Amino acid sequence: LLIVPLVASAYLDALRQRNFPYVLIDQWDAADKSSVVDATNWQGAYDATRYLLESGHRRIAFITGLMELSSAVDRFEGYKAALADHDVPCLDELVVDGDFWQSSAITATKQLLALPQPPTAIFAANDLSAYGAMEAIRDAGLRIPDDISVIGFDDIPQSSIVYPKLTTIHQPLAQMGRVAVKMLLEHIENPDRPARRVTLATHLVVRD
Repeated sequence: LLIVPLVASAYLDALRQRNFPYVLIDQWDAADKSSVVDATNWQGAYDATRYLLESGHRRIAFITGLMELSSAVDRFEGYKAALADHDVPCLDELVVDGDFWQSSAITATKQLLALPQPPTAIFAANDLSAYGAMEAIRDAGLRIPDDISVIGFDDIPQSSIVYPKLTTIHQPLAQMGRVAVKMLLEHIENPDRPARRVTLATHLVVRD
């Protein structure tokens, strides 16, 4: 079971040449020859952005994930699509680079808060980045959600116990693991079974 981001295509080629069964979790094989379990990253990001728009926000910032990963690209594209569907422009100044880590999101949020017209909401590409955004917002003396709203993606366990509790997109991580193991066992039992992709649904979890 491969959860390692940026797994090299040569590594996957070597596994296939040795008939070594494997399943990718939450990542793409550019050659499209691998069995994959992932989630609806695009739709989840669309739903998160739409929720903020329907809550009245128009200046919604986005802290990206590591853009070499397909999940990060899909989340960014979902964000842009929701803005476009609500006739809200995607402004370069409101999109800042992140890498799915908390420390990078702190830096990104400080950059956003320093704008002449700061965002009223921040959508972080994952929950860890959202925690970084929340830390930077508190350090700036602002209140969440009174002064600025924050939304994340993944719904890892800490998101229900941080303060304020984080609104986020639930990614079915446990189910992804179960499906991946099932697919792996199928490959072990039948090595000639063709590769397939299983995509599981995300959903919005509204908290504080």
